[in-house]
Amino acid sequence: MAPTVPPPARPCFVPGALPQAVASAIWRGDQLGSPVEAVLSSGFAALDGQLPGGGWPCHALSEILSPQSGLLEWRLLGPLLRQVCAAGRSVVLVGPPKPPHLPGLRWDGLLAGQLIWVQAETPAERLWSAEQLIRGNACGALIAWLPQVRADQIRRLQVLAAANEGPVFVCRPSAAARESSAAPLRVHASVGPDWTLHIDILKRKGPPLEQTLRLLAVPGGLAPILTPRLRQPSRLLPRNEHHDVVVGPADSRQQRHPVLP
Repeated sequence: MAPTVPPPARPCFVPGALPQAVASAIWRGDQLGSPVEAVLSSGFAALDGQLPGGGWPCHALSEILSPQSGLLEWRLLGPLLRQVCAAGRSVVLVGPPKPPHLPGLRWDGLLAGQLIWVQAETPAERLWSAEQLIRGNACGALIAWLPQVRADQIRRLQVLAAANEGPVFVCRPSAAARESSAAPLRVHASVGPDWTLHIDILKRKGPPLEQTLRLLAVPGGLAPILTPRLRQPSRLLPRNEHHDVVVGPADSRQQRHPVLP
């Protein structure tokens, strides 16, 4: 009579434990999320440390809110755009409120042959242009100024951006912080003293960020000519005038407008 072969032992189940493959795919709300796709460094270590995955997300839509559109975006996105151009990809601008200053952008590593400016005037033209560029995966980075975009239009752009290889940015006024948005990442940028930008992360995949990030962001054309004293001009002010000047919702958490997801 052949010996009886015992059945294989069943794996021991520990209550609350999950298979490794399942556990690694779960994101918990108290943790900073990891992107499904690639990211590109923002060029600011402090900001990268607070962005899911450590940089601006590709295959996704990011919102940049600011008190005056067309000014701070270049200082915030300049290091990223330099990477895009260095990789041989183009940067497309849709409806910037001010004409791009090419001599200044050259200092940030943006070449004329890699910068495309779409002069779309009406909200409908800007939205249509942005949608077509995203659908065609036509650029290494897209920046669109859409001050009057609706929540359903942002949602459609986010769906389209999921198939786009590069990052997509939508620039809106600070008041848009009161509105709901499908964008997975929303930041508010305002000017600070001594060539700094004050950055508030309004929405991200992870726990809320309570503190304001202060990033040193000297415009590219000024960096080579600033003296040590002019790099910290606040020190030249009388003591009773030495204070931070912050525009918009970054001045105070108590004065901030309600932020919707």
